[in-house]
Amino acid sequence: MKPHEWFAERAVEYATRTLDVEDAKAFEAHLGQCDACRREVAEIERDLEWLPMALAPLTPKPGFRERIVAGVLGRQRPARRVSWALPTALAASLLLAVGGWYLSGARSRALQRELEAQRAAVAALQDTLSIMRKAGRILQATFEDGRTSGGVLIFADEDTHRWNVVIHGLPPAPRGFQYQFWFICDDGMVRGAEVAADTKKPTMFTTGMPQPESCPEVKGAALTEEPVADGQGPPRGKSLAHLML
Repeated sequence: MKPHEWFAERAVEYATRTLDVEDAKAFEAHLGQCDACRREVAEIERDLEWLPMALAPLTPKPGFRERIVAGVLGRQRPARRVSWALPTALAASLLLAVGGWYLSGARSRALQRELEAQRAAVAALQDTLSIMRKAGRILQATFEDGRTSGGVLIFADEDTHRWNVVIHGLPPAPRGFQYQFWFICDDGMVRGAEVAADTKKPTMFTTGMPQPESCPEVKGAALTEEPVADGQGPPRGKSLAHLML
């Protein structure tokens, strides 16, 4: 025997003929024993008498009539038949909101990284221009190695002891070799930056002086072509340019 609450919750469904066959038979058997449910069904049927009946009936989607009648009569639908549409919509909205927040955060982080990179580039350019404007000494040398001719230009800031180095006309290094910039010291040469060749535009970099213990006083600079395998020690390759202060 089903509890009375089950029948009370399905009075609207019974009155609108939306119960399945087995449930409808159980409900009819219950009506013969329950005055309260008979009164409830009779009231619902009276409320539905004004609905137009002249149009040819169409087969509604499952639950459609139940929702319409419940809305007209101001009755809540049974708890067992609560639709998952609203929770699903809320979950989808939440997912979209979280996704939007994540994408917005990722976009913000990307923009922040790009901004920081731009700031670093601007700072480097300002530093470069500052050294060029304050350069107390400008050194220049040309080179020709049989393949091309070029030159080295150094703007030396004697206050900050930093150099802007511009190298132009440098062809790609032969296979197994690289270009190396050197500082000329009292007792030898100290490695500076490895130089990447660019045939389309001059190569430019800013460098500080080597540590005093390795080079107490810088006397000049040099550019050589070194074997890639020899990453340490004094120059062993071909000399391209030699500049003295």
